[in-house]
Amino acid sequence: MLVSWNTTNACNLYCKHCYRDSGARAAEELDTVEGKKLIDEIARAGFKIMIFSGGEPLMRDDIGELIAYAHGRGLRPVLGSNGTLITPDVALKLKKAGAMAVGISLDSTDPDKHDHFRASPGAWQAAVDGMRACREAGLPFQVHTTVMEWNSDEIEELTDLSVKLGARGHHIFFMVPAGRAVNIEAETLRAEQYEQLLKRIMAKQSRVGIELKPTCAPQFMRIARQMGVNVRYTRGCLAGTAYCIISPRGDVQPCAYLNIPLGNVRQIPFDLIWRENEVLQRLRTLDYNGGCGTCEYKRVCGGCRARAHYYHGDYMAEEPWCLYHGRKGY
Repeated sequence: MLVSWNTTNACNLYCKHCYRDSGARAAEELDTVEGKKLIDEIARAGFKIMIFSGGEPLMRDDIGELIAYAHGRGLRPVLGSNGTLITPDVALKLKKAGAMAVGISLDSTDPDKHDHFRASPGAWQAAVDGMRACREAGLPFQVHTTVMEWNSDEIEELTDLSVKLGARGHHIFFMVPAGRAVNIEAETLRAEQYEQLLKRIMAKQSRVGIELKPTCAPQFMRIARQMGVNVRYTRGCLAGTAYCIISPRGDVQPCAYLNIPLGNVRQIPFDLIWRENEVLQRLRTLDYNGGCGTCEYKRVCGGCRARAHYYHGDYMAEEPWCLYHGRKGY
């Protein structure tokens, strides 16, 4: 199980697709003491991997202290970053604190396109420099790409670049409209594009030595099985079943893009929310509606619950961008 904590809303970039609408620090963000209490509750709930994300987590002065605390509680701390603030010194400090890996965003092989998407000149080069700093410090990193219509034809090239830079993986995020991303919803992939790109990614996986992981595209599990490609995962959508996210202020929701408040950790311990919340209990039934409910792959795919909620107003509805129609329970 893995959990993500948006440690701050502060960010040095202003990316067009940010689901948190990050930029300025939010009022009443969890402080260091509250963060450590949250980490205790996460460990008590049985989670193994803890993602420190943002905003930009490196905007927090205490991020090293929090990572070290999580490591001491037996968690596997990882960082989700835009990479632009990772200098050689920062990379060494993260490794010393106990960070096990860093995910760094890179959305194009063309620096100008990446910089435009991230609304910051020089962001591409700074991210690549951050990757090199991680490599030199012996801190594993993976490349994170948000796929849109305008960059969908260069995903394989980005995988090749990831290999060249020394990444251990390339995770491809299929955008779900949330936060600022609702303004560019028309640029997301639709059903046929979605399916074809997943097939391309799985075909590429059979030709490269690093892990390729589509995210918020759970149909990759079905496609991998249909194509005979081995992946180490057992399920596509983890929202509410083996994953959730906590906002900078302590609000818990099933995933980054499924903006349904489940409770605040200042009022209710995280482990209690995780164990007893009714929305999470319903998600765990896998009792989906429409095609997802009858699909033979529902236990390994699950459809994107956030996309179902955005387009149908029901997080248990069928995945809107899936071409496959299952005929029996599995």
